[in-house]
Amino acid sequence: MDVETLKQHCLTMKGAREHEEAAPNNVLIYSVGGKKFAYFKTSEPEQWRFSIRVSPERFLELLDQPGVKPARYMHRFHWVTIVDVTAFNEEYLVTLIAWSYSKAMSSLSKKVQFELQAQQ
Repeated sequence: MDVETLKQHCLTMKGAREHEEAAPNNVLIYSVGGKKFAYFKTSEPEQWRFSIRVSPERFLELLDQPGVKPARYMHRFHWVTIVDVTAFNEEYLVTLIAWSYSKAMSSLSKKVQFELQAQQ
């Protein structure tokens, strides 16, 4: 899956929003209800590396794969960085994004969850 396709996939999640933080962060963030579920680094080095939150079990599993490393500053919350998304299994990546999205969604209040699910 290329970067543009992955960006579009993140936006297909119900209630997903995209916003960019400029320097010094230089990240393109995907969030639901103000809670991050994925982000891209938009500057060098490693431009377009992709980070998502994963379960603790998958965190350890993914770190054994080439091209996957702990996300900078976010690894303690089980975030991983995929350096090159085009080299990563597309179906597995979609599954990981869905889990990260549902984790972000579950941290919202029931009222906000209901409102987001009701959006067209």
